[in-house]
Amino acid sequence: MYGNNFIFVLIFLALGTILPLSSLMVIGPLLRPHHPSRAKETTYESGLEPIGDARARFNVRYYLFALLFVIFDVEIVFLYPWAVEFRHLGTFGFVEMLMFILLLVIGLAYAWRKKVLEWK
Repeated sequence: MYGNNFIFVLIFLALGTILPLSSLMVIGPLLRPHHPSRAKETTYESGLEPIGDARARFNVRYYLFALLFVIFDVEIVFLYPWAVEFRHLGTFGFVEMLMFILLLVIGLAYAWRKKVLEWK
């Protein structure tokens, strides 16, 4: 009885693999236009000639600043549903959110102490 159900899963997996691969590797090259030229093969950078090295190094503080932004953005994602359901969550929900905010404040204090938030 279970063998028949497994066959449907295998068919689904096979189709889920074959259809995207065939459309990308077989049908796509047949349908899309292909007219290469020297201008089309150059690097495009906002309509200007690219200058400098593509492997330019950025300061680590830039990435840390971006990471802090993402962390506090995620905090807002968690705070909104908590605020909507605040009355139903009670004391337990309040204590849990205080612990969550405390962890984020500790992380912010650490970043502040390491001077990640200073932009030079």
